[in-house]
Amino acid sequence: MDMNNNQGLVNQTKHRCILVSPDNNLKELLESIWPKEVLEFTYYDQARGAIDDIFNNPPELLIVDNRVTDVSASEVARLVKSENVYRQLPVVICLDEKDLETPWDWDEIEVDDFIIRPFFMPIVRERINLTFSRSLRALDANPLSKLPGNTSIINKIQTLIEKKQDFALAYCDLDYFKSFNDKYGFSRGDEVLSMTARIIVNTVRGFVGEQTFVGHVGGDDFVVITSPDIVEEACKRIIFSFDGIVPNFYDLEDRKSKSIVSVDRQGVVQTFPLMAISIAVVFNIDGQLKHFGEASAIAMGLKKKAKENPKSNYVLDRRNT
Repeated sequence: MDMNNNQGLVNQTKHRCILVSPDNNLKELLESIWPKEVLEFTYYDQARGAIDDIFNNPPELLIVDNRVTDVSASEVARLVKSENVYRQLPVVICLDEKDLETPWDWDEIEVDDFIIRPFFMPIVRERINLTFSRSLRALDANPLSKLPGNTSIINKIQTLIEKKQDFALAYCDLDYFKSFNDKYGFSRGDEVLSMTARIIVNTVRGFVGEQTFVGHVGGDDFVVITSPDIVEEACKRIIFSFDGIVPNFYDLEDRKSKSIVSVDRQGVVQTFPLMAISIAVVFNIDGQLKHFGEASAIAMGLKKKAKENPKSNYVLDRRNT
């Protein structure tokens, strides 16, 4: 990313921000930091017109000045955050030093960050950049596992590809998870997903000194990005831990028979094995991958091959190694 053009903003798509402030100096400062094609501001001296704009055409960031007189900055934040649809909208409040003489109740005043007068440009720039980045991470995180979601996964893979950095990408998928969910219910299914996330995270954490990334695509699909040197050992450890723990989620009778009776996707009653984990591993060596889509397409083919085995297993794409 060209830091000089984007001034550190989290990505290169155009963002829209509403600034509510009677302070022209603040307006000029913000305009001097980011070009309009990166961060475009809509300005309001008072809050009432801004509130209508926020709800009719939601921005990606709201900056509200505590010097606004018609509606307090904390009340503007409360109005925005009280609406579930707009709750994820990041809000930055502008304060004078004297405003902090009395402690603020940040549980009651739902803002995401604040900046203090006199404004110091690098601090303003980085706090707003951080607010954007933090809000995107929070929005993308899987609510069950708290792991980075699909947007973060794609960005991570594409960044590594563009850097021509060697890596191994392991797609982990649970087999027979639907039949388990259908018989035991979503609550126990969520417990299995949480357990799987912990196994994967703890396994890759065990490789001290290695740069690793774990993401949750959604449902029973997880992603691990790690060094090509350790990925096969990581797969073995994940499978060993998963196979050792997952039977405990079944009732004793099913555990003894190593199978359950449930309904398949066509509504037919069938007998299914206990859950297994299939792992498809794609390698990027010497910059052979050019785009995230290539890695995804290869992995989908490998997953089909891995699922041919009813037991937990992994398949490595040896073409690039």
